[in-house]
Amino acid sequence: MKVGDIVARQSHKQDLFFRIEQIMLVKGERVAILKGINLRLIADAPLHDLVEKNPTEVAHYQRKDDQDIYNKLRFVVNQRKYVQEAQDEFYEIPGRILHLDGDEDYLSQCIKTYQQLGLEAKGICISEAEQPKKIRHILQENPTDIVVLTGHDGFLKGKKDFRSLDSYRSSRHFVQSVLEARRFQPNRDALVIFAGACQSNYEAIISAGANFASSPKRTLIHAFDPVFIVERIAFTPIDRMVSLKEIIQHTVTGTDGLGGIETRGQLRKGYPRSPY
Repeated sequence: MKVGDIVARQSHKQDLFFRIEQIMLVKGERVAILKGINLRLIADAPLHDLVEKNPTEVAHYQRKDDQDIYNKLRFVVNQRKYVQEAQDEFYEIPGRILHLDGDEDYLSQCIKTYQQLGLEAKGICISEAEQPKKIRHILQENPTDIVVLTGHDGFLKGKKDFRSLDSYRSSRHFVQSVLEARRFQPNRDALVIFAGACQSNYEAIISAGANFASSPKRTLIHAFDPVFIVERIAFTPIDRMVSLKEIIQHTVTGTDGLGGIETRGQLRKGYPRSPY
């Protein structure tokens, strides 16, 4: 096996597909660092635990995931179209989005999806560890209504304390990033924050000042879950609170992987609509 191969773990009944990012020698054993191909998860496994997946298996796995995402996107667009038709005399300015992501591939896919959904979004690829050091400067240079702080995370092998930040791969970085962002803008409605990735310490991230975060039950989240969360915020009128149950229903993962607090929408309406 080599870097770039798509594999699954025998010890986990081959439930998820990963791409091998790195192979290293750990205590005399060859171990692969794995990145989920559709989930925000970094994991490691000995090479002998891995099964290489052929192109047909990978295509089938991706096809199912693509269909799930397509269905979510269609629902979002159709729902928004119905609301817009009822208020056709107004024009809309949805909230702006700044997306910081530790994974360049996922960031590119998310930015493309934002654009498909008619959202103004800027993406910056920056590692989870660097996000706390640079978030305030980035916010100063890039005014925004909504900021996404994500990448990869995971509950570390051998750890048992779900509350300790030491038990997670990246949760401490997300917490520190949120704290820095809140020092820049304390108002949770003036700057809406989503933070976290797979299995992140949800309670700590929310306590730090995030509006929405992952993962209440320490489950995996989909790469596009942050997109579906902020789409609802960006297109909810500023004089209304986002429906918490509705916003979570828009996601792929649901309440096991995502949650949040009462938050004001970021959509501003204008009148009259110009014919030009």
